[in-house]
This record gives sequence, C-alpha cells and structure tokens, in this order.
Amino acid sequence: MPLTRIKNQNTALSLAVIIPCFNEEPTIGRVIKNFKNTLPEADIYVFDNNSTDKSAEIAEALGVHILKEKRQGKGFVVQSMFSRIDADIYIMVDADNTYEISRVNKMILMIQNDEADMVVGSRLDKCESGAFRLFHIFGNKLIRYLINTLFKANLSDIMSGFRVMSRFFVKNINIMSPAFEVETEMTIKALKHGYIIKEMDVGYKKRPKGSYSKLNTMGDGLNIIKAIFTIFKDYKPLLFFSVISFILLIFSLLSGGVVVREFIKTRYITHVPLAIFASGTGVLSIIIFVTGILLDSVNKRIDELYNFVKNK
Repeated sequence: MPLTRIKNQNTALSLAVIIPCFNEEPTIGRVIKNFKNTLPEADIYVFDNNSTDKSAEIAEALGVHILKEKRQGKGFVVQSMFSRIDADIYIMVDADNTYEISRVNKMILMIQNDEADMVVGSRLDKCESGAFRLFHIFGNKLIRYLINTLFKANLSDIMSGFRVMSRFFVKNINIMSPAFEVETEMTIKALKHGYIIKEMDVGYKKRPKGSYSKLNTMGDGLNIIKAIFTIFKDYKPLLFFSVISFILLIFSLLSGGVVVREFIKTRYITHVPLAIFASGTGVLSIIIFVTGILLDSVNKRIDELYNFVKNK
C-alpha cells in the first residue's frame, strides 16, 4: 500500500485500535468492550509490556490480538505498534479506561477526510475532578507553553494518550523515546515536519478503584526537566546554544572587566586566575555559539532529506 495521505473514498478503510498495556487487569476488559461496541469493524491489538497480572489473559479471552513487547517502556511499545501493525487509520488509546471514546468516530472522520494527520483527544477541558495530579497538570501546561511558543502552535494537550492517526503519519514518523515522554515526541515531530494536528475535546475520568497509575511525581518531574532541555537542544539548537553562549559571555565580560580595569590603572594584573577564567569563558562562549550554528545547519539539511524521502 503506498504511503499517501488518505482522501475521501468509497472503499472501506482498515482501522486498527492499538492499546499499550502494562498491568491493567482492572480496566483492560472495559476498554476492549467499549471499542468493540463503538468500532465493531476495527481490529484491536493489545501490546502487553511484560504485565505480571492477568491483563493479557483478559484481553485474549475477549478475542483481540495479543502482541508482546519485551522492552519495558511505553515508548518501546509505540515503536513496536507502528512498525508491526498495518492499517489505514490507527487509534491509539491507553488501557486504563480513563478516556471517553464516544467521539472517536468524529476523530476518524477527520483523518478519513484528510483534514489532519493526527487527531488528539484533548483532556484538560473535560476532565473529571481528581483525574489529574496537580503536578501533572503543571507539567503538561509547562511543556505545552514551551512547544506552542517554539513551534508557533496552539495545542491544548501535549501528553494525551488518545490519538487517531493516518497511515501516512505512522509510517513516516520515527519514534525514539523509550518511556512516557513518547506523546511529547510525537507532537514535536509532527509539528517540526509539517504534519497537521487537530484536537477534539474528550472526557477524561479518574482511574477506577483497583487501578493505579504507573507514573510517579518525582520521576515525572525529572522527565519534564529533561524534556525541556531535549526540546531546545534537539529541535532548536541555535536558540539552545545561543542562550548558553550568552550566559558564558556575560560571565566573561563581568570577570574580564575587573582585570581590564586593574590593568588600565596599574599596568599590571594581579587577578591572574580571574583573567584565565574570563578568557576561558569567552572562548567557550564563541565555541558553543558556533556549535549552535553548525547543528542548526545540520538540522535543516536533515529536515530537507526527511521531507524528500517522506514524499517519495
């Protein structure tokens, strides 16, 4: 099947519901049944990521496809999903039964009509009280502000795990993240490479009793900080390295100013360590700035190559 964008057509399109799953015994059955009722024509694939409970057995009993991903981490699961499943339209959703899927047909229609390459189920406007931890809301908003600012976008939910995607997008995107930051990576790469992202407000519920989140506040906080640096470094290298270069330049000028003033007055330098520090930070500032320019040029050439291959 050629990798072309989906156009309006009379032929039936194949739908694949892809569900990453790690220890979701209390909820996986309900998620599968909801999709069987809502999208009876879709093939449902559950990717078991080394679950130690009965998640896989429950899914198998409901007659869906069970695939294993031995590398631990949601990012690895998504990589496996995208490479192993072939369909016209992909519906990715978490196995925790927190997403309201009643609008999934409208999301699919947007892909089918070629209005978007990826439709994201936005949770923040219709979330149930207590569905989010406070820190997670803060992290989501911080990453959202950063991405919207850098890529001149207007997205409301960067980290949603409920997404409907075209085959064109899935087969052309290269996922590298190993863990829960995978949704952020998908969003960034879609924006960077010019894919069309649309959003649709969906309901978001608290996890049911007996179900627990695999996220943790400390780990998520570190991942948010890491994601911020990664976004700047990998996707806006000139800006990232220019900021570092400017900071080093300020240190160089401030410390060097003391040395220069002393030399003008006494024709002698007593602050030798300070002079060495000023010189070192000044040289380092120039090197880092040039590094940013080179990496920005490399990034642009890689983007050109990617777009050339993508449109072949």
